[in-house]
Amino acid sequence: MTPAGTVIAIDGGNSKTDVLVVSTEGDVLGRSRGPGASPQNIGVAACVEVLEGLVLQAMPGVAGRRPFAVHTSAYLAGLDFPREEEVLHTALAARGWSDTLTVGNDTLALLRAGTADGVGVAVVCGAGINCAAIGPDGATHRFPALGKISGDWGGGYRLGEEALWWAVRAEDGRGPGTALRSAVATEFGEESVVDVVRRLHFAELPRAGIHRLCPLLFRVAAAGDEVAQNVVGRFVEEVSVLVAVALRKLGLTAGTPEVVLGGGVLTGVGPPVISEVERRCLKVAPGAVVRVVDVDPVVGSALFGLDRFGVPDEVKAHLRALTRRMLR
Repeated sequence: MTPAGTVIAIDGGNSKTDVLVVSTEGDVLGRSRGPGASPQNIGVAACVEVLEGLVLQAMPGVAGRRPFAVHTSAYLAGLDFPREEEVLHTALAARGWSDTLTVGNDTLALLRAGTADGVGVAVVCGAGINCAAIGPDGATHRFPALGKISGDWGGGYRLGEEALWWAVRAEDGRGPGTALRSAVATEFGEESVVDVVRRLHFAELPRAGIHRLCPLLFRVAAAGDEVAQNVVGRFVEEVSVLVAVALRKLGLTAGTPEVVLGGGVLTGVGPPVISEVERRCLKVAPGAVVRVVDVDPVVGSALFGLDRFGVPDEVKAHLRALTRRMLR
């Protein structure tokens, strides 16, 4: 395959990065996966180094001849303002991988992965939570997604913190009883929640381990625990509010707008939670089509790249079908 027919697609999240190399005929020419590469977390220089390594891993033997693709489509977490996109665009362009380059936030890749044409609303919930939307006229609506300072609530880490918070208060008497108390202690092999807190405080447990309490929270809620159910209810409301605001901002409340849900939390919560999100979304847009994404977001990055070349819909459908088998 010549460079003229090659697109490099990148989806860089907080915990992992996927690279997919595709042809303009919709075939997969190479792929790789590595650690998270958000420039907010590791810096622009380190981000570019991670991406360069993964691109070369997906395209062995091309390092000596640049450009080796016609286009690079790079969508990463941590690109929340135009300034951040511009800085990374400049840094990636200097590597000379391709003739042209697009850089954007990874939530947009999720949106493209889950919709027929990239129009609609996407909510991603992994380590953090974010929402992005594109209207039929190309207008966009996004949120900064910088955590508490930008009004966010949710994300796997925050949900894990909530599970721990309620477990601690149940144990020391400041809060109501909850099955989270024993579940949290057991998760870390301790007899009490305060032992978990002590180990976290003295760095005997990595803070990242709090992520483990997110799926635990949903399991305890599904078993009927009222405290856990209230936390999950707030999460459902947060996802639904993000969708509702985006739909209204872009005038998408009529018709059949597509709403895509993705990220490690939303793809793992199960049908009851998704159904409740859908119910609330339909109050705002009765014809909305709400779905959990069924391909990895890097496919959305690739589809954005193919969109530039006006490839037929059947080529894009071929890529979807191929990657659905290869990447899940």
